[in-house]
Amino acid sequence: MNIELFINIFKFIIMQTFKNIGHYSIYIFLTLIIFGSCQPNDEPVNQEELITTFIYTLSDSNGNQVILSFKDVDGSGGLNPIYYVSGSLKANTTYAGSLELLNESVNPVDTITHEIESEDFAHQFFYLKSNFLNASIHYADLDKNGKPLGVKSSMITGSPSTGTIKIVLRHEPNKDAQNVSQGDITNAGGETDIEVEFNVEVK
Repeated sequence: MNIELFINIFKFIIMQTFKNIGHYSIYIFLTLIIFGSCQPNDEPVNQEELITTFIYTLSDSNGNQVILSFKDVDGSGGLNPIYYVSGSLKANTTYAGSLELLNESVNPVDTITHEIESEDFAHQFFYLKSNFLNASIHYADLDKNGKPLGVKSSMITGSPSTGTIKIVLRHEPNKDAQNVSQGDITNAGGETDIEVEFNVEVK
């Protein structure tokens, strides 16, 4: 809509219709209403970021790595996502964990991890392992308020075992809720941005 043209036409019609000052006030009132209704919405639109690629890299002290990755380039629906685990974890070993989240549907590729880190207080990753997996996962980073974020983590494996690791990213969780800072998602609330689960083996 051409706002200026519309208002000028409206002004001409009203002034031709209402000649005295009393009716002219009606023109002013109606013009303000119409002009106000045509203004763009000042509220920002909060668009959910598309995460097509999820990479969890585990590195031991000797530089050996195990990579757990998820890729779904066309987003929800369409082609099935691809899960990949590069190998097995060593028993009784400490690993440094690092997450990278990408949107590979755009060029250049958008690194979603940077946006998560810039708003770390509004995000938290949760690492949920099955009881059969003999390993523990701990937070290795904090947000601006001293609460866990989870982009960085550490994993300590025990004796040989198999099981699953589910990693969940929550947006605006209640980090002050009971046990949330310890990685318990039960009382976290918020919205799930992405949730992926991997089959892993400790040898």
